Amino acid sequence: MTQPEDILVRSPSGVCCKLGGFHLDPTRVVERAVITHAHSDHARPGHGAVLATPETLDLMRLRYGENFAGTTQALKYGESISIGGAKVTLHPAGHILGSAQVAVEVDGLRVVASGDYKNVADPTCTAFELVRCDLFITEATFALPVFRHGDPKVEVGKLLHSLALFPERAHLVGAYPLGKAQHLIALIRQAGYGAPIYLHGAMEKITNYYLERGIALGEVRLARGATKTNLAGTITLCPPSALNDLWTRRFPDPVAAFASGWMRVRARARQQGVALPLVVSDHADWSGLTATIAATGAKNVWVTHGQEDALVHWCAMRGLNARPLDIAGYGDEDEEPSSSQDGDGDQNANTSELLLPSSTPGTGKEGS
Repeated sequence: MTQPEDILVRSPSGVCCKLGGFHLDPTRVVERAVITHAHSDHARPGHGAVLATPETLDLMRLRYGENFAGTTQALKYGESISIGGAKVTLHPAGHILGSAQVAVEVDGLRVVASGDYKNVADPTCTAFELVRCDLFITEATFALPVFRHGDPKVEVGKLLHSLALFPERAHLVGAYPLGKAQHLIALIRQAGYGAPIYLHGAMEKITNYYLERGIALGEVRLARGATKTNLAGTITLCPPSALNDLWTRRFPDPVAAFASGWMRVRARARQQGVALPLVVSDHADWSGLTATIAATGAKNVWVTHGQEDALVHWCAMRGLNARPLDIAGYGDEDEEPSSSQDGDGDQNANTSELLLPSSTPGTGKEGS
């Protein structure tokens, strides 16, 4: 009888499907990779072959260039393919645009690797889809009971209230350039704010891609094209690292805000000099994690990249077979180090065969 360990195993590069010969979000360069989403701690360049959603592949190209992998193959949500006898299906994860859970089935046994996920509404990406399974591999970024994210609309209301109180000041909001920034813009628009929203140069390419995909973000402008007078009473989004950069001097008496699930920890907000912490996250909180695990019906739970021990204990108390994976290499994308320049001095956060032959029904090389 097939067991979960017969399908997926822990390896030096992360979780590996033995039958299919591929890794899930590998932490090192491998021959074949299935990528859940385009954040840099999950989507690294240099793999021989990469399978992911079309949006994830597009975003990887934007970040790493056209030749980020030897070959690529796109798989839409709900489509299934066979890789070495393992049936692979991608399901929406609700984390960012293109994010996916990976379901792998062998001999009627289904394992699901969540990647990063959230189970609350987000106007910028497809909603999380619950997939029942025998083994669930869950992230644990905010896997402590203290992390209850609350209503993001309330957090955006705090930002707009501060803007109304201090119309002569600029509000700078630290937000990760991929996913969080666009999510926050959409929430601000839903709250009724119609004025232009300004962007740090690090946000430009990815935000333009979201706009090209039909995501409603309203009018956005680059901050570097505005005068100090123009920026009074406005909202500008920037990478978190830019909040403490000389770049902020172009703004009139700026109010520093930061949109992150970590802002639930007030000491962290104070440490980073944030005057207006906004608890807006693209990860499931403690309630979301535990509710999702229970709803999958999985009797086996593997916990990775985050607060693993608390979630393993919660599972064990409910009779589930749970264990931590202890895989190094996954981190908090909000803290990604800068790696390039955006053109005016702004720091920017930032030969193998196909996984399947092109003749596999319902699939094919990207671009075909």
